[in-house]
Amino acid sequence: MTSTTSPRAVGATDADDAARLREAIDGCDPAPLLMALVHVTGDTGLLDEFEPRLTYGEPGSHYKTGDAPVVPPGQYPDDVVADIRARAHELLEPGMTDVLGVPDPELFNRMARIATSERVDAEFVPILREQAGFVLSERRVPVTVDPPADFSVIVIGAGIIGINAAIKLGEAGFSYRVFESRHEIGGTWSANTYPGAAVDTPSHYYSYSFELNPDWSRYYPTGAEYQKYLRGVVDKYDIARNIEFNTRVRSTTWLEDEHRWEVVTEGSDGTLTTHRAAAVVTALGMLNSPNIPRVEGMEDFAGRIVHTAQWDDDVDLDGKRVVVLGTGCTSVQVVAAIVDRVSAMDIVVRTPHWIVPERAVQNDVPEAQKWALAHIPRFHEWFRLRAYWFASDNLYPLPRIDPEWAATHFSASPANEMVLQNATRYLHDSFPDRPDLIEKLTPDFRPYGKRIVKDPGFYKALNREHVSLHRASFERIIPDGVITTEGEFIPADVIILATGFKLEFTTGIEITGRHGRTLAEEWAGGEDPRAYLGVQAAGFPNLFITAGPNSAPNHGAGHNITSEEQVHYVIECLQYLLENDLDAMDVRPEAVAEYNQRVDEALEKTVWMHPGGSNVGGYYRNSQGRSVVACPWRLVDYWTMLREPDPRAMEFLSRAPRDAAVGG
Repeated sequence: MTSTTSPRAVGATDADDAARLREAIDGCDPAPLLMALVHVTGDTGLLDEFEPRLTYGEPGSHYKTGDAPVVPPGQYPDDVVADIRARAHELLEPGMTDVLGVPDPELFNRMARIATSERVDAEFVPILREQAGFVLSERRVPVTVDPPADFSVIVIGAGIIGINAAIKLGEAGFSYRVFESRHEIGGTWSANTYPGAAVDTPSHYYSYSFELNPDWSRYYPTGAEYQKYLRGVVDKYDIARNIEFNTRVRSTTWLEDEHRWEVVTEGSDGTLTTHRAAAVVTALGMLNSPNIPRVEGMEDFAGRIVHTAQWDDDVDLDGKRVVVLGTGCTSVQVVAAIVDRVSAMDIVVRTPHWIVPERAVQNDVPEAQKWALAHIPRFHEWFRLRAYWFASDNLYPLPRIDPEWAATHFSASPANEMVLQNATRYLHDSFPDRPDLIEKLTPDFRPYGKRIVKDPGFYKALNREHVSLHRASFERIIPDGVITTEGEFIPADVIILATGFKLEFTTGIEITGRHGRTLAEEWAGGEDPRAYLGVQAAGFPNLFITAGPNSAPNHGAGHNITSEEQVHYVIECLQYLLENDLDAMDVRPEAVAEYNQRVDEALEKTVWMHPGGSNVGGYYRNSQGRSVVACPWRLVDYWTMLREPDPRAMEFLSRAPRDAAVGG
């Protein structure tokens, strides 16, 4: 978390700090500035001074009605902003400290309401306090037993979740080892180094709540900058010494007589090593292996073929004829990044996505804002709270179906219609003289039926004379180009496959549980994965599957909150075992079935199950049309579910002196 005292930059003088403070006050966001004033002065009378001048809305009210807001949510009136800045010039000075501290829940609720200019119900206070960075994740299971040395944990993967798991396991006193198949940490942000690779969630929120970063250069950082952030976290917490790189986990097998997992790893030289662990945490994400289409003639191509997840910096794009396959998040980033380097670019699109404008995608963070984030006590936490609030459960109505509305409209609801109109208007405004492009870029499914794409400059690139769009796919590849499914020949020197990843849910590893059943068998080869809370599978004691089925917050927020809430749950489960002198917990099959019945019933009312259109592909649904990725709950509800284990859902295992199986 950020410091509660204003730090001084190296080499800065009092005059320097005073000048930068003045610039920050005049240029930073006013809502977190007002909250910072309360912290620095300890004077809650400032809330009384400004609260009556604000108009409060219902959270996400415009999404519920479908009426676009005249003023962006959370924006203060100009006269209020001017007065906040004036008060800040009067009250703030270099060397300021946080006098107030972390507000009690009642005061915090009031401040959150003023900071967002929206009603904030009390149920949101605990998650906001944590996710904004005011408090660490609060333990629920009593901690009276220290983890014994032989109760070790193996973590598979060193991406955003694996790093978090390592930090939290270490803080809780558990011995652990992380196995990472690549040569460095980072997961997605290590593998994806293609031109234009960037985060599409606001950087000041898409980061660990316990490790805020005031130095983001952009509101949506590049992949390289995010990877730098993760490396810094790894260094700060000194967890690299517990990570074995270039080490692939080949299998994990539950040993019933020992109540331990046997994990077999393979080093870069092919050496196999066997390990024992009390628990295994998979931190592989759900999208890992590149989805490389099988196209006739790929081996005959005379130029270069490269998948975005296997990018080679030696690929020469300058002055080349480039063909890009795909139009999802990766494709639009690549196209926008390389358009000025190539002599000709052809984008081949089978199914277009709904694309929405997002000015901040390309915006740098102003220096005044960065200074305030780094130096004004608690400004950063309130800034992050707002970033989370407006990108989380306010968006919950967007993918949900209103049956009465949907009966007479293409869209799913008034909220869904607002997204549709926004995307459609942006499309038409971008190509006023190109009805051909408008037709090719208009999806035939509802918004959120596939992932919404924020435009980093893709539409602008399509307006360039040397760029063409083809509504087709690859039929075959020949030495000097591509033949599309429409029979068109496209000459090419380089082919870029922006075709995403295979959906795997850890089934790429042979995981054998009780009774000799593998996880792949239980989940029909990964086609029909079902887990309790998206984390635990019946028959696999002490196996915790992070980023598991139906746990992705597809309506808002980001992968970071999934990471934190699931890792918290893992720690609570392990501590529960220690406190009760137990070896393992295995979720009961009936608990898995009951939970997934509720999941399916909730998802049945969303566009993730009923996207509209015809033959809507993507990874949200399996081959039978079941939604296997999206979490149907509000973020606050799922976060609450993961606060601690429910003993009633578990079968507990223990060796002597306890019985082999102890009911909850």
